Amino acid sequence: MENVLVAATIMAGLGFSLAGLLALAHRFLHVEEDPRLDEAEARLPGSNCGACGEPGCRAFAEKLIAGEAAPSGCTVSSPDAIEGLAAFLGVDPGQAEKNVARLHCGGGLAQAHQIAEYVGQSNCRAAHVVGGGGKGCSWGCLGLADCEVSCDFGAIHMNSNGLPVVDVALCTACGDCVDACPRDLFTIEPLAHALVVQCAAPLEGDAARAVCSAACDACGKCALDAAPGLIEMRDGLPHIDYSAGGPASPEATLRCPTGSIRWVPAGQFEEERDRLAKDSMTLSSPPAGGFHV
Repeated sequence: MENVLVAATIMAGLGFSLAGLLALAHRFLHVEEDPRLDEAEARLPGSNCGACGEPGCRAFAEKLIAGEAAPSGCTVSSPDAIEGLAAFLGVDPGQAEKNVARLHCGGGLAQAHQIAEYVGQSNCRAAHVVGGGGKGCSWGCLGLADCEVSCDFGAIHMNSNGLPVVDVALCTACGDCVDACPRDLFTIEPLAHALVVQCAAPLEGDAARAVCSAACDACGKCALDAAPGLIEMRDGLPHIDYSAGGPASPEATLRCPTGSIRWVPAGQFEEERDRLAKDSMTLSSPPAGGFHV
């Protein structure tokens, strides 16, 4: 019994000592939090989507308070909310380039050749793992809407041709669709980059057209017609480098035999989106499988 009491006394003394050390540490090492932090966080949308480059809204608010970010870095907030946040912090709202998700596939149900009927879990990841789905093109969109499901902002919907369409007005460039697609068909790019390659199949000529009528056949005409250095053909596909070449223009798309490279100016989206809503899979030759950004 005496040993038990001694042990209990030692443990109690140790506990009180550690508690005292923690109290002293809190008193002398405590860092005062900027009182504006909670209000700044409250003025953010609270979606914690990560589109600003931070893991959540509070982390972004901390960057704002520290002067390491501008309010416009929140791509989810409305212009009025950004202005209000900037006024509260007494800073310039800044100007952030609009980024959006781009789909690099134009081979929908009417263009991509079907070699089998997929029966299984109705999601792209499962189809990709089990036999690659039913499309002959093993690089193309599987059409089972993992990207649509992953988008918390309702910016992606599947059209009648079995391809996702991105509403650039709603897209916040959060990157969830990039993570959701098992075939890496989405990228986050500046909206101002209007040239979009809608094919990811590293094939050439007849081999490409055999799997999809909208596939890039590596003819290289886009690279020849573009400003010098803008487009380079690599592994059977055009690669666009806005930093290395001259200004982009629709000229690069005019001689593409399959429509696999598109010119998608920002103001054109709403008109094309409305057209897609009425699009039918019975069209004999829809341009590049429709308009998919």
